[in-house]
Amino acid sequence: MAQELNVAVIGGGYAGMAAAVALADCNIPVSVFESAQQLGGRARGVSYNGTPLDNGQHLLLGCYVQTLHLIEKVGGNIEQDFLRLPLQLDLHGEFSLRAPHLPAPLHLLVALLTAQGLTIVERLNAARFMRALRRMKFSLPGDITVTELLAQHQQDKALAEKLWEPLCVAALNTPMHKASARIFVNVLRDALNRSRDDSDMLLPRINFTALFPQRAANYVEQRGGKVNIACGVEALKLSEDGIEISTAHGTEKFSHVVCAAPPAVAAKLLRPIPELEETVARIDSLEHQPIYTVYLQYPTHVTLPYPMLGLHRRHSQWLFDKGRIAGQHGLLAAVISAEGLHQELPQAELAQKVVAELREEFGIAEQPEWHKVIAEKRATFCCSPNLNRPLQLTPLPRLLLAGDYTAGDYPATLEGAVISGLKCADVISA
Repeated sequence: MAQELNVAVIGGGYAGMAAAVALADCNIPVSVFESAQQLGGRARGVSYNGTPLDNGQHLLLGCYVQTLHLIEKVGGNIEQDFLRLPLQLDLHGEFSLRAPHLPAPLHLLVALLTAQGLTIVERLNAARFMRALRRMKFSLPGDITVTELLAQHQQDKALAEKLWEPLCVAALNTPMHKASARIFVNVLRDALNRSRDDSDMLLPRINFTALFPQRAANYVEQRGGKVNIACGVEALKLSEDGIEISTAHGTEKFSHVVCAAPPAVAAKLLRPIPELEETVARIDSLEHQPIYTVYLQYPTHVTLPYPMLGLHRRHSQWLFDKGRIAGQHGLLAAVISAEGLHQELPQAELAQKVVAELREEFGIAEQPEWHKVIAEKRATFCCSPNLNRPLQLTPLPRLLLAGDYTAGDYPATLEGAVISGLKCADVISA
């Protein structure tokens, strides 16, 4: 069977490279086509002023089983590649939750009942909410917004702002009043209700291209596959026994194609194919949400109290101390997820507002030596209720879709991307 197959993967992000690795494991010839100069998609390494950065500060959770497995498969070492922290949520000066070393879900119950910055009533209400979800087996009768779900379970405004909203925005990159309660509950189920390790936070010590995609490329090439960089696919053409793809270097024919390109690129490639009209319509219907990352290079002695912590009612939502995480001393990153007023600010002004927040919150009087704002304006799909996400399987059996925006239980996460790529590989190799 493998000898009859020859698969093209369009896109060298986490979804595409997951598919490529799985296909290579089945001895199926695979060729990856990536339009950019480096692999990784929306989770990729970049450089500024000679300093290695990422296009955004992503973290993994212990429940990202498939992603962590693939990283190890292609040569990674989880303990060396990540700073692993037990579940902890800190909004500086406002709220603190830390999970003790107890089995799940007891670790979460104790964390909620001892959380600082909540009243005893709010702590009990949060614990009752999680207990109610467990009784429902984390399955909702219908999809509503996270705001509506919290109101149904008597989660008051202060509790929502300090606990559930930061979790929702961080996980779904969507404001609570727009976010799918069903998908949010899926995240709570897998991260907080299974084994204790599933709630661990893993902060990468190396950039996201090096973490998986580049290793995956080496893995695929060692097994006879090809990984083409700076080689975007310009068109697809169907034939009776395969699909032709056109690039600037010519035309090649494949038995199957896994389209793991970003939604807008995928829609452009698929739009000329009449059989994929509904698939393209689903892609077109997706709204998108931004993620802004503000990097600030301070003198090397400048640090934050923790490797990662949040701010309450500030432009900066989450702060990362890259010195504590990756040995990049003095380098701080502020992440602003989802839509907001920050989008209207010039980047230099936004950076200065973050500088002011760090000065006011932590007494950092020094000015940064440089700043870099990375604005991913279409970073993720807007994870709204009852969203009709496109399926991995299309009406054309030889053409499949992969990406974190395709149908699945998760929001736009690395784990969702990887799972989609593995599903495509499973279908082809079956």
